[in-house]
Amino acid sequence: MLLDTKLPFRYIIKDILPDAIRVFLISVVFQLIKQFYSAWLPLIPLQLPTVLGGSISLLLAFKISQSYDRWWEARKVWGSIVNESRTLVMQANSFLEADELLPTGADTRLKTLAYRQIAWCYSLGQGLRGLDPMASIANYLPEHELEYMRLHSNKPLALLTLHSIQIKSWFQAKTINSFQQVQLDSTMVRLCEAMGQGERINSTVFPSSYRLLIYLFIYLFLVTLSLGLVETIGLWEVPLLLSISITYFLLERTARYLQDPFSNRPTDTPVTAIARTVEINLKQMLRESEVPEPSVAQSYYLM
Repeated sequence: MLLDTKLPFRYIIKDILPDAIRVFLISVVFQLIKQFYSAWLPLIPLQLPTVLGGSISLLLAFKISQSYDRWWEARKVWGSIVNESRTLVMQANSFLEADELLPTGADTRLKTLAYRQIAWCYSLGQGLRGLDPMASIANYLPEHELEYMRLHSNKPLALLTLHSIQIKSWFQAKTINSFQQVQLDSTMVRLCEAMGQGERINSTVFPSSYRLLIYLFIYLFLVTLSLGLVETIGLWEVPLLLSISITYFLLERTARYLQDPFSNRPTDTPVTAIARTVEINLKQMLRESEVPEPSVAQSYYLM
């Protein structure tokens, strides 16, 4: 997630540099044609690129709006994951008998549940980013649960299944009553729904044809604008066309990055930092002595 700090120029310009070079070459080509084959250049009224530019602006505005909606929906999903993770452990803590709590910390069964929930947050975030969902969870789970996860293609779902098995065992042992089991199951359902929402956002992308059409229209607009300006302002057409094209390409790149909120880029949802927040909260609820520090931001973004 980009922070409210000054973005480096390299980050802003590096992804649109190939397009800027192509626009520069288009400008130079038309300048050369004007110098040596001016009769070949068609007369393009500036009203034509004006109409095209207005249409492209509307398309880009729509795409940015839709992309931001996807990014914000992903952020809300992970906000609900934080809330439900806290709720799950608070409910379990309140439902266990007071004399079952250890003097120096939480009941070992509660600790197992909380650590599994921490692992679930990290695993889900890694999986949505296309990374190894078991890369950083070995310290939170016993070996037999890790072996159970390896048998499943959907690792976070396997962890939720282990949650449900543990809650069922509590009910069968009469550690919790039926009402308390329903409350815990309801929280589990909401966690599963949040996981499904994240997977839906991650697997549903904008059609590539939409992006290609916008690119085609941008280049059509730039070509017509270059033809219109080359006859009116001469060499000033080169820097002016570059400035206008950079604006359009930056808007298009912004929309493209926002539409993939789990793309493991600086613009994505900071799932690792959010999972660390969950870990801190749950370990403090367990009265753990070793609690990690919040995730440290990079120079201009938080992962």
